[in-house]
Amino acid sequence: MPFLRWACVCYNCGMDEWVETGEAERAWLGRRDRRLGEAIARIGPLRRPAIPNLFAALTHAIVGQQISSKAHAAIWGRVRALGPVTPERLAATPEETLRGVGLSSRKVGYIKRAAERIVDGTFDIEGLAALPDAEVVARLTTLDGIGTWSAEMLLLFSLRRPDVLSYGDFGIRRGICLLYRHRDLPRERFERYRRRYSPYGSTASLYLWAIAGGGGLATKKE
Repeated sequence: MPFLRWACVCYNCGMDEWVETGEAERAWLGRRDRRLGEAIARIGPLRRPAIPNLFAALTHAIVGQQISSKAHAAIWGRVRALGPVTPERLAATPEETLRGVGLSSRKVGYIKRAAERIVDGTFDIEGLAALPDAEVVARLTTLDGIGTWSAEMLLLFSLRRPDVLSYGDFGIRRGICLLYRHRDLPRERFERYRRRYSPYGSTASLYLWAIAGGGGLATKKE
């Protein structure tokens, strides 16, 4: 079952939908890890913007690569203004039209190739929802422009999988280091936290991002 609840049911491929952390998951993490539990109590419930449609979310992720948040929002708004963010429409949209909204030629290629693979049936994006996390990541990373981190973010914010804790995410690693007062975070240590937070690594991720941003900080090493 998804770990997050949609905060609204309307959908227009924008960032005007939200996901919210659940009370049961917050309580479980608090019992499992006292230090994280204290941070959760200080921070309170969290919600983050999300796109439930996986193709729209994938396109949004590609649009945002290596640009500022402000530029990302502006270009995404122009992409949406072209019409519904669907594989059929983007596969049929001329490349010059997509470049005209501010996308680089590289990103246009990524988006159009993904759309074309979905339209011609060589990539089953709808079928991903029935697959385990590792297989979803493996399949998404066969698409040009989608790496492991991007696939994990799609797992968390589009498919709403409950146990996503990305080692490739700097904010998550920073949050762990701040919370437990570590100077570094080798993969072996990170995996210990992953096991500790499982099966609610996704909820932990949201709080670790908040901690990395300055909220709910711990006061001593543990």
